[in-house]
Amino acid sequence: MKPRLRLKRRLEGVTDYKARLALLKSGKFRLVVRKTYNNLIMQVVNYLPEGDEVLVTADLVELRRKFGWQAGANVSSAYLVGYILGKKAVKHKLPEAIVDLGLHPATKGGRVFAAVKGAVDAGFNVACNPDMFPSEERIKGKHIVAHANQAPKPTFAKYGIKPAELENHFNQVLNKVKEA
Repeated sequence: MKPRLRLKRRLEGVTDYKARLALLKSGKFRLVVRKTYNNLIMQVVNYLPEGDEVLVTADLVELRRKFGWQAGANVSSAYLVGYILGKKAVKHKLPEAIVDLGLHPATKGGRVFAAVKGAVDAGFNVACNPDMFPSEERIKGKHIVAHANQAPKPTFAKYGIKPAELENHFNQVLNKVKEA
């Protein structure tokens, strides 16, 4: 008897097929959130037998280029990316989505749920527990400002702005996103 071969994407640790099947059985669109060290990518995806169809997408690169975001990939930027995606989803009249975290752990108040909160605040209907969302202080970057006051000075040098100006910068970029 031949040994059973496991699926390639499972062997590579890329896909959790049990979780994917549960999401697909719902029949709803999936709000896919993928984070890397320097980027956050969000997509609204529809399942088709031939392959998944991406309906709307937003990422941190778009936030930097179109709206002038200067700070790094943090909770504030994740919220803004989610807000951009939410506006696009509402514009395309997409009804509702469920959150697809992939292999990311569900960390309360983290970047992934900040992005989901951004989409919800933009008017997109996402099935998610609001207890997982970060507080308004974290979304506006107040925790970064508090940490920057205690950390050595070059820690936030890559941001391009002073940490004390982060909340003001966040509000300016959020207003640009709302106007677009």
